[in-house]
Amino acid sequence: MRHIIHCIKWLWQAAKGGRGRLLLVIILGLTRTAVSLLFIWCTKILVDIATGHSGQDIYMFSGLLACCLVMQIAISAASVRINATTAVRMRNRIRHVLFLKVMESRWKGRESIHSGDILDRIEKDVSTVTEVLCRAVPALAVTSFQLCAAMILLGRLDYRLVICIFVLMAAAMLLSRRFVIRVRNLNRQIREDDSEVHSHIQENIQHKTVIAALERVPEMSDTLSSMQENLEGHVSQRANYSVFSRVMMQAGVSSGYAIMLLWGVFGIMHGTVTFGTMTAFMQLVAQIQRPMAELGRLVPAFIQVSTAIERLSDLYDMQEEEKGRPVKMPGRIGIRMQDVTFAYPGDVRPVLERLSHDFKPGSITAVMGATGTGKSTLIRLLLALIKPDKGLITIYDRKNGIPVSPLTRCNIIYVPQGNTLISGTVRANLLLGNPDASDEDMQKALHTAVADFVLDLPDGLDTVCGESGAGLSEGQAQRIAIARGLLRPGGIILLDEPTSALDKETEKELLSRLSKSESGKTIIIVSHSEIVADFCGNRIVL
Repeated sequence: MRHIIHCIKWLWQAAKGGRGRLLLVIILGLTRTAVSLLFIWCTKILVDIATGHSGQDIYMFSGLLACCLVMQIAISAASVRINATTAVRMRNRIRHVLFLKVMESRWKGRESIHSGDILDRIEKDVSTVTEVLCRAVPALAVTSFQLCAAMILLGRLDYRLVICIFVLMAAAMLLSRRFVIRVRNLNRQIREDDSEVHSHIQENIQHKTVIAALERVPEMSDTLSSMQENLEGHVSQRANYSVFSRVMMQAGVSSGYAIMLLWGVFGIMHGTVTFGTMTAFMQLVAQIQRPMAELGRLVPAFIQVSTAIERLSDLYDMQEEEKGRPVKMPGRIGIRMQDVTFAYPGDVRPVLERLSHDFKPGSITAVMGATGTGKSTLIRLLLALIKPDKGLITIYDRKNGIPVSPLTRCNIIYVPQGNTLISGTVRANLLLGNPDASDEDMQKALHTAVADFVLDLPDGLDTVCGESGAGLSEGQAQRIAIARGLLRPGGIILLDEPTSALDKETEKELLSRLSKSESGKTIIIVSHSEIVADFCGNRIVL
């Protein structure tokens, strides 16, 4: 029960912004159901008039019948239109919220959810939720009303039929209920299997060149086949349970139909039922049969949405970074580490232990050390992506200093290691560093990063590069990424292996231009290069 209440609350929150439109869809559906029942009553009266069992005005009921037909068509068209626009708006809103949740979440050192799994949740699980909200929930409300209204109308004709059908339906639902929990567990497993398949495909396409060079495509293909076999097996099990549940529901509905048909036939034979009543019986069967079949289809949908809610809740519950107004420090600034200790979750030994250093304003410092000694961790600490377990990191100017946080990140120009360009033009990549940068600003940054080659390309700044800088060499992409970082305002420049893909001459030229163009700023370079070490006035070896 607690799980059901949680799902209802979650769906209510997810429907924010579209509840009015969903209510309108439900009202239209209820109206259409009422009109369809009025249509059935009109057909009964008209048949009774034709067979001499009623003396009412045939023209009035014929006109009313025609009005019912027109209203049903108009309401159906309006419902489809509203439902379609509501679904896409709601899906876009939920995806946008989740996108921000993921992008603004705190980095925990080791991500618990694979990026492919996150994409799978944002795509498929969000679609499941919006499908239930925009179709299943209104359908449940309308179907329940239709079933109750049809039962009431049938009861007015013969209450014994209602009792019979109710008993059959209850028996069918009890027989199918025992399999709901099993189907729900299978559905959760299917979503996990599907996410693994999605993650495997995404990761292998992303690293296609490496896998091809290692000649491991057949092995990756076999792994995918194994994952898909597991997925297929669980889907088959769920299908078996779903088929049995649906058969039970349909058996109850079909039995009810047979009882009503035979009831009417014997009634006509004995003169207790008119042809108009028999016509109403047959139409009411459809009014009861359709809702029952619809309820049978809705059960799997609500089971699926409960699993989707669990998976999306993991994203909604991600801890967000500190929010507020950025703390911009003008002038020359430095950053100081005092007895900083940090260990990743699950590690016994800390990566950094009692590390102290003062990156003084205007200084140029090389951070060096063997792989695994904590250079990347140091960068994350300075950027406040992670917090030290002990110690203090302070950013300061002449007057005061404050602990680093996401709000002080605006003071740091960060250039990550490797190729970090996104698909689009060179201009679009550069504008990520500063959306207000002019062409002159971009040309200056490119010159400092020894990336003047961009201006000699046929399309210049509007040259298109593919995903991860496809179409450019590693060194070219790295220099454009440096130029992008330099466009960002800030008093501290943090470079992670900025010359790893450059030849020695280009490396020396980059460092020379950087020291002249960015004079007065605090520069921190993480590198293995001896050229970088010789260039910097200070050196830290981890």
